[in-house]
Amino acid sequence: MNTTNTPIALVTGASSGIGEATAERLAKAGYRVYGTSRRGAQGGRRPFEMLALDVTSDESVEAAVSEVIRRDGRIDLLVNNAGFGVAPAGAEESSMDQARSIFETNFFGLVRMTRAVVPHMRRQGNGRIINIGSVLGFLPMPYGALYAATKHAVEGYSESLDHELRTRGIRVSVIEPAYTKTPFDANFMEPDAKLDEYREARAGVTKRVNEVMTTAESPGVVAETVLKAASAAHPKVRYAAGKLANRLRLLRRFAPAGLVDAGIRKDLRLDAVAASQPPRTARAF
Repeated sequence: MNTTNTPIALVTGASSGIGEATAERLAKAGYRVYGTSRRGAQGGRRPFEMLALDVTSDESVEAAVSEVIRRDGRIDLLVNNAGFGVAPAGAEESSMDQARSIFETNFFGLVRMTRAVVPHMRRQGNGRIINIGSVLGFLPMPYGALYAATKHAVEGYSESLDHELRTRGIRVSVIEPAYTKTPFDANFMEPDAKLDEYREARAGVTKRVNEVMTTAESPGVVAETVLKAASAAHPKVRYAAGKLANRLRLLRRFAPAGLVDAGIRKDLRLDAVAASQPPRTARAF
């Protein structure tokens, strides 16, 4: 049982990337940190302890949260980071099973973790929940529709939950990174219902994403933003993480919708792909 004033943090998806950087930064800032991954503790020394946890399993989530409570008696900070993406593809190129799978991890996994931790925070009378979202929670992503849909869901859930829990001493924030240099993109799930009609567009968007990733920011930028949100006396609901994310947030807020729409299409070269396709034969009805 924790008998000191050391705050306790639980970070999902902490084996690499943003989750690992966040767990390390919180540990350096004085938190006692429990990171999680499906495989739990692995080789290598870390400044935080790893627990096995599968966010898609009620039993696994309950067991991990109960273990932290058994050891320390409280959880002061929950960082919901676990997630994955589908490689660039048309929305119709993922089966319903694949669509459910990405929502099960990226959104329902977050909900599952929150439901397990909030009762303990309510009893404590305080706590922080920080959800790792994305700029794709407020912007569209052509050929990344399912991932963007999960992040839009995280935005709506986080802001609504913050209103519900604020009077109980619990605050909820969502962190919105843009492109970040992590193994995340190397672990994309391939679409399971590919169509030849999207072959050229898939290749074009993949090429553009790879180009942008060469200038992406480090996961440490996101970790610093998490710490800022966790430490704020009066936390905001949303924190853009990094220079590009802040520019995109301002653009979405102040630029005309038509300008944003055109900018997205130009950046991903969507109209160039359409122009290169042969004309369709008209059909009379």
